[in-house]
Formats: sequence, C-alpha cells, structure tokens
Amino acid sequence: MAHKILIIDDDIDLIEVLRIVLESHGYTVLDAQDGDRGFRMIETEKPDMVILDVMMRTEDEGFVIARKIRSTPVIADIPIIMLTAVSQQTGYQYNKDDETLPVNEFLEKPVMPDTLIGYIEKYLGRNVNHD
Repeated sequence: MAHKILIIDDDIDLIEVLRIVLESHGYTVLDAQDGDRGFRMIETEKPDMVILDVMMRTEDEGFVIARKIRSTPVIADIPIIMLTAVSQQTGYQYNKDDETLPVNEFLEKPVMPDTLIGYIEKYLGRNVNHD
C-alpha cells in the first residue's frame, strides 16, 4: 500500500509539480491550500507524512500548524518536512535543530526532486513501488 503524503501549501503550481514527482515514486498525494484545512485533513486522512509551507495566509501559519500537530497526541509523530522560502523572504535562517521549530526537516525552496525523495525515504522507508 502506498504511503500517503499531505502537502499543505498555498502555491497550486508547486503542489502539482510535487504531485507529479511523488506519484511517480509511488506515493499517494493529498493537498490543502491552508493550514486549517490541512490540519483537518491530517485528523481525517491520517497521512504518513506532511510537507508544509510556512507563509500562507499569515507569515507564520506553517509554524503554527507544525506546533499544533506536535501538541495533538494522536498525530504528534507524523513526520513533517517544512518546505519553504521563508528564509529568502525574511533573511532569518532556520534549521531543523531549532527547538522552536518542531519539524523533522527544514528545506528551502526550490528543492531538487531527488533531494526531497531522499528525505521522504529517510522517514518512511524505501517505497516498495520505487526502483
């Protein structure tokens, strides 16, 4: 059974590019264009991973949603890859080791498809449909 990945990002074009890449590697892709809808989908769809943008309706919406995921026991262990251009926009450098940032990986847009797939496989294991 294919792993389900939820993309929460307000950039429809990026979602479609990621969908093509992820589906070509055997993943099932769900998407939401804002954090509130994405959080509801996490609760109902139980994805295996979340790819999350930061700046959507507000400049920190992704940070808020990541903290909300981590503070909700039934979904707290879902791996989160933050994929964003926030550092380019704000000039502040974030990284996954920042204790205020509850994500597994922090990647800057644009990201090479092979790099993203490598991180996904790191947390979900090698996809059986891949190869």
